[in-house]
Amino acid sequence: MHPNPAFHTAEAAENRAFARDRGFGILAVGEDGAAPLLSHVPFLLSDDGTQVDLHLVRSNPIARALRSGPRPARIAVSGPDSYVSPDWYGLDDQVPTWNYIAVHITGALSLLPDDQLHDMLTRQSSAYEERLAPKPPWTLDKMTPEALEKLKRMILPARLQISQVNGTWKLNQNKPEDARLSAADHMDAYGFGTDPQLLAALMRGA
Repeated sequence: MHPNPAFHTAEAAENRAFARDRGFGILAVGEDGAAPLLSHVPFLLSDDGTQVDLHLVRSNPIARALRSGPRPARIAVSGPDSYVSPDWYGLDDQVPTWNYIAVHITGALSLLPDDQLHDMLTRQSSAYEERLAPKPPWTLDKMTPEALEKLKRMILPARLQISQVNGTWKLNQNKPEDARLSAADHMDAYGFGTDPQLLAALMRGA
């Protein structure tokens, strides 16, 4: 996360809402004397913002690590991002940078009992499918019992009890308004990264 406090002005509720809406991130679990374990995971952030539910393939090294008990963990949730050319500001003595939005969710990750897996899968698929309306939602009961049981034997439910949520919204808030708006216009036309047009729109409202 960028240390400049100008990029950390989002309210906690805004950071949680961003992560909840995105619903996908990189789960990181530390390993003593080794590189952290990483996994890309879809997740559900609870309405009260206290916990994240997710599932892991049983063979995932993180799932194996959790068999010995809860582990400190973090989920990095990325949003739009783009390169920013110093020429876009219309100011002298500027340098290249990268604008982005990211939220980090930190807490203790643990496995849940297997009997909670079905409910978690139901809640996850329902949350994702409702975004596809008016398409009739896919549900678990569309699977044969045999196929569903085979799937459930391959995955484990897990929960992150949240202790902290931090967000960086790096939108050139540290630049004069004219320079920021000029950069947004150029990003809209020429930016590259992940959804630079959305990022440009957010810069205009920063």
